[in-house]
Amino acid sequence: MNTKQLLRFQDKIVFISGSSSGIGKEAALSFVDQGAKVILSSRNRASNEALVTEIKSRGGDAFFIQADFSKSTEIEHAIRTGIEHFGGLDIAVNNAGIEGTPDVKTADYKEAVWDEVIAINLKGVWVSMKHQLPAMQKRGKGAIINVASLAGLQAGGAGIGYHAAKFGVVGMTKATALEYAKDQIRVNSVCPAVIETPMADRAFDTTEKRNKAIAMHPIGRLGTAKEVVDAICWLASDEASFVTGTSLAIDGGANL
Repeated sequence: MNTKQLLRFQDKIVFISGSSSGIGKEAALSFVDQGAKVILSSRNRASNEALVTEIKSRGGDAFFIQADFSKSTEIEHAIRTGIEHFGGLDIAVNNAGIEGTPDVKTADYKEAVWDEVIAINLKGVWVSMKHQLPAMQKRGKGAIINVASLAGLQAGGAGIGYHAAKFGVVGMTKATALEYAKDQIRVNSVCPAVIETPMADRAFDTTEKRNKAIAMHPIGRLGTAKEVVDAICWLASDEASFVTGTSLAIDGGANL
């Protein structure tokens, strides 16, 4: 990372949901290393408090608010409290999500699972943007990056609830980007394939499943959280100042 990259988010305020592990945790560390202050939010208090301690030990600044991203009131409280703590909002990474029940066919998919996946993975992103956008309008610009999935670009075995939610995030991203372009707020999504995260470890928990996942990617391996976060940081930066409404596949060729 060069000196320019180290400074590209100097004093920017970044909200990150789903920050306890995987892509969210990697994003928090990367933004802090590039000069940002981060607002962290997820259900897992212990992991996030440990992350705040790690960030502060590196000379960074982080603030955690516990929230269940299936509950609108908790999302609103987390965003409002974080904005009040740091005094504004420049960038948001809406990453909170659950996997549901992969490989369960539509007729067998449980309604309770559907409701939870849609509540967190789709409605949670909308509610987050609903409360992030006014704060960015006050700044005169902003950048939102929604973490969708390759499952939001193509059909597969992720389960109908997960596919519906992630296709919805891609569409919602485009609609919001168009609505707020005049406010200089850019809204993009990233669409990772299978990434080395705790969620992937749960979904691909046998050697057979893992090998099948690797075989999906022409590049011959799974992606890393850092590779996704590098794309997120680029979309959040001025280097992507003419990019909005896009859905960036980070998939090792799986969508070819």
